[in-house]
Amino acid sequence: MKKTLTTLMAALCMHSLSAQTEVAPFVPGSTLEGVCYYLPQTAFRVTVTAERTVTKPGDFNKYASRYLRLQNVPETESVSWRIKDIKMEPYGVPDKNKAYSIKIKSKTVAPLVGLSADGLLLSINAEAQESTLPEPPKGIPAPPLPNPREFMTQEILSAGSVAKQAELCAQEIYDIRESRNALTRGEADNTPKDGAQLKLMLEKLDQQANVLESLFSGTTQTSTEVFTLNYIPSELAERELLFRFSKKLGAVAADNLAGEPVYISLKSMETIPEPVENPEVDKKKAKLQQGVYYNVPLRVETKIFTAEKEWAKLETPMGQFGTVEILSNTLFDKKSTIQVTFFQNTGGTKDIIQ
Repeated sequence: MKKTLTTLMAALCMHSLSAQTEVAPFVPGSTLEGVCYYLPQTAFRVTVTAERTVTKPGDFNKYASRYLRLQNVPETESVSWRIKDIKMEPYGVPDKNKAYSIKIKSKTVAPLVGLSADGLLLSINAEAQESTLPEPPKGIPAPPLPNPREFMTQEILSAGSVAKQAELCAQEIYDIRESRNALTRGEADNTPKDGAQLKLMLEKLDQQANVLESLFSGTTQTSTEVFTLNYIPSELAERELLFRFSKKLGAVAADNLAGEPVYISLKSMETIPEPVENPEVDKKKAKLQQGVYYNVPLRVETKIFTAEKEWAKLETPMGQFGTVEILSNTLFDKKSTIQVTFFQNTGGTKDIIQ
């Protein structure tokens, strides 16, 4: 059975047939001499861009108040996360419940059938380009921190205890600040006359002071991380749990209660008529079972939101929530060279050209 399906799908990817079509729902294990294709259901790739901040205490944090009068400096390492952006992109995936086979019939002219790599119907008698999602954005790592030891004097490095190092380091910071003030006032012996050179000297002093001060105040590094998940909606819903987001862990699975919920909603933008039984219509439809099946997608408004904010909103047609219709075989007889292209994301007709 599996081998038969594989053979049929391989025949599809050749994009051409040599005789006309009879289309019927595909039954696994059937021996139709033809090809099979799938209609798509619309899925979403959800991309979450988050900011990760790591705060670490300095080596001299215990002496921050005594020597530099710094208060509330970090004493332990901490990690925090926040969402920066959420983006959703629709794409089509095969709907295994909408698989159809095209049977080759004699004395007719078969159309060229264009398919995607995973068997979605793209075109008949026309060229169609298979679309793919772009690569998701990459994260941005935190810039490396300078090594404080490279800014220490030999006296600080050779101090016999942490307490003595902290004292000498604090004194060095005050000396640097005093030198900077002298430069800006033009009172330093080595004050350069060139403005660019003065700016360079001030920047170097600021860097040295900031790096040494971080030994007391601690450091903060921020990176950008990207999470992606694929979501295939199975029903319309006002509020469905998509994933969770933790301020300490970042994006986590929907069943991980460490995070706050992030929801998705899907709302129809069209009025869906109630099905009405009509024997005459059903009889006519039965005669049209030979043809090419395609989706008539339903337009859906999709939102991703948390309790505090709406993060993403998109209005797009979705194949799984519409209806399935048929292009009659009479459109593809010897007298016709009709060209049809289909939307890869939805399975709906894009163009019909005679």
